Amino acid sequence: MSVVKAEYHNLAAYTSSTLSAARSFDVFTVLSPNRFFLFVFNIFYIVAQGFIVWAFKPKPPRRQEQPTKPLGRVAVIGAGLTGVSSAAHAIAHGFDVVIFEQGEKVGGIWSHVNSTSGLQLNSLLYRFHPGVMWSSAFPLRDEILGEIERVWKEYKLDSRTRFKTRVTSVRRADGSNGDADPNSQGHARWIINDGEDGIFDAVIVTVGTCGKPRMVKFEGMPATKEEKDAGGKDREERNNGEEAWSTAAHESSQAIRADQHRKADAKFPTPGEAYHDDSVQDSITTIDGATSEISSDHEEQKHAQHTAWTGETSKAHVAERHDQDKKKRAGFPTPAEAFPTSPSEDPQKDTKAKSLLDKGDNDEDGESKDTKGEDADVFTKGPVVHSSELDKLSEDHVKGKEVIVIGSGASGVEAVETALAKGAKKAIIIAREDKWIIPRNIVLDTLISAQPFGRQMPLSFLWEQIVALWNYTGVRDLAPKNTGIFEGTPVVNDEFLRHVRRGKCDYIRGDTQRLTSNGVRVNVRGRDSRPGDKGAVKEIHGDVIVLATGYEKPDVEFLGKELFPEGYERPNLYLQNFCTEDWSILMTNSAYMNAIGTVGHFHIGIYTRILLTLLMDKDARPTPKDMKLWVDVIRFIKKGAKGGALGFFTYMELTIWLLLFHVLRLDRLRWVFFIMQGWGETPSEYHH
Repeated sequence: MSVVKAEYHNLAAYTSSTLSAARSFDVFTVLSPNRFFLFVFNIFYIVAQGFIVWAFKPKPPRRQEQPTKPLGRVAVIGAGLTGVSSAAHAIAHGFDVVIFEQGEKVGGIWSHVNSTSGLQLNSLLYRFHPGVMWSSAFPLRDEILGEIERVWKEYKLDSRTRFKTRVTSVRRADGSNGDADPNSQGHARWIINDGEDGIFDAVIVTVGTCGKPRMVKFEGMPATKEEKDAGGKDREERNNGEEAWSTAAHESSQAIRADQHRKADAKFPTPGEAYHDDSVQDSITTIDGATSEISSDHEEQKHAQHTAWTGETSKAHVAERHDQDKKKRAGFPTPAEAFPTSPSEDPQKDTKAKSLLDKGDNDEDGESKDTKGEDADVFTKGPVVHSSELDKLSEDHVKGKEVIVIGSGASGVEAVETALAKGAKKAIIIAREDKWIIPRNIVLDTLISAQPFGRQMPLSFLWEQIVALWNYTGVRDLAPKNTGIFEGTPVVNDEFLRHVRRGKCDYIRGDTQRLTSNGVRVNVRGRDSRPGDKGAVKEIHGDVIVLATGYEKPDVEFLGKELFPEGYERPNLYLQNFCTEDWSILMTNSAYMNAIGTVGHFHIGIYTRILLTLLMDKDARPTPKDMKLWVDVIRFIKKGAKGGALGFFTYMELTIWLLLFHVLRLDRLRWVFFIMQGWGETPSEYHH
């Protein structure tokens, strides 16, 4: 997007909102000085972005076949924001790239969220590529996707992207080359899947931190259509299988009986006669083992010979029968004589075993009768959706209704805003644990992320007090008591706490136990408690349920386990992103867990250019020992930090790591302007 186009969008948005307010006779909105100030601010903001684009945007190739003489080949796994940006930087500096994407389009997680989703923080802190141009401080999903696609096309990446290609294997190519040993400042070459796209000098893994939506299956959730269809199919197959087995067993039993009788009538020798085993002749067993009796007189032995074909009897079974026969001849009472019971009396009556058996008496669906009532308590009042599916909820689903949101993270807060914007009567958010909610103020957010230690410090309470005074007025009880502001990723939002103050949203701290026919059953806890502590069980009534339960973390099983030795798995990597066993595997934004900062900023380009530098300059390369030492030093410095040394960091801390990459190795200083600013190393053919 050009500066002129961005300014046009800004003017169009301001004009449209003004006319809409005028038609509704909303004089306060039309004359709002804050709205006008924001319009003027955006004018200068766009101009400032124009300067950034002019100074730092790397030159793209002019034709699809460029670069004609690539400096190397880089594979990028994932076509999200990070993947597209990384590939654009690589090709801009003379490296050929191939992007592998399992989906059908670019955009990553942004292509799977709601149309109302937007940036939490100011877009000045979300410049994932120097060529990005935002029309406002907080753009929504469609504008973000538009910028990702524009960069993708401008850098000729469309022909280099393999859609619907799931990466299942990243393996080392033939290591006959002497430059393949990382311990000798070499690096491996890599083959993706079946090797159709050739051998790569490096791999950038950009699968991100958000994979598939995490649909937590609470008890009482209505079955989806797929589950109902699958359940019906399984039940039908099970019934058909049991019927087939019963028929086959019956037919097999009849065939065996007929064969045995034919052999007896033809005077075939019995197994006992054939193998001279007299013990077999002492046993009588029906074909299905239903009855057996001890036979010792001559007549019974004749009958036994006729029926000895009914099956083989184990020697242990025969010995047991001989023992029973001896006891009978000696006058021992039978079990029935020794322990007489009436035919109607249950031997287990009034025993614990009987009680357990009765309680476990299952119906045909395998459900306990005692729990069937609770299991049948299913929420059917309205839809149950994941927070990524809010676009599926029309105003008719929400308007005038009470919406329960399970989860208090960024997606939960956004779900509350969306529900109220669609006319919900009230939103109820169930928070398993409190999270810090900081305002959308670029100055305050930048200052907080500028804390250089990346952990809770003795004076961190000052920032907590500032945020509490700024954002928690009237709802101070919602501020976390057991979690420091530098111990987890905060939520950046201005509206949510206002909704709570105005009574439009109820905040309930507790553990969700199950869904009920009326809503949700929750173990409600106090502010001093922690998840799982005992509280008061209450039923929260609602008409719609939103599961803001986050996303699954994408796995990297396609990478060999040898790349992540014990103690150096994600996030414990070199510079938090390079595999310690081989620096040619870069995992930008794929080892992230918690931070105060942004995943979509200038660090994407810096990490990519570090990788390119290591490919171009053998002397700048670290050995596995060097990389592990770096991780160990960070562990030593941040010992005792909640979440681990690299499980949480601030953006200032990350910037310090990147600067020290040059300072601690003076032979890398000559690359500092290339790595940090992206200046230089552009193929000459891009200029003609």
